Amino acid sequence: MAKKDQAMEVQRQEAVAAGEMERTRSRRCFVPRADIYENDQEIIVVADIPGANENTIDITLDKNILSINAFIEPVRSNGYEIAYTEYEEGDYQRSFRLSDEIDRDKIEAAVSEGVLRLRLPKSQGTKTKKITVSTK
Repeated sequence: MAKKDQAMEVQRQEAVAAGEMERTRSRRCFVPRADIYENDQEIIVVADIPGANENTIDITLDKNILSINAFIEPVRSNGYEIAYTEYEEGDYQRSFRLSDEIDRDKIEAAVSEGVLRLRLPKSQGTKTKKITVSTK
């Protein structure tokens, strides 16, 4: 977002090294890529989290930090061993810093086929309002 006053701050992250976060699982952790769309009423975040569903995603909001965690269980086919793989298994973790412009009570999240969609409505008090100028 190139606007001066941002409702959401995005930190550039490509990969999360094991030493950069405290984790209780020994698996790899990926930073899901996200697209962010904004208009006057809301911000929409669309993040790719392959293998995730409503039971494996944990989203929390604490002190203006919106955190997304997804704990993916490996898929194994009975009777087969992996001969070659290009897809790496692991969990997902990403955080965004929100401004006071977001109405925290109305945040919604939905996941479908490994794509997480967050709807972050803006507070009524922060919407742009046209002020009429009159003469006296």
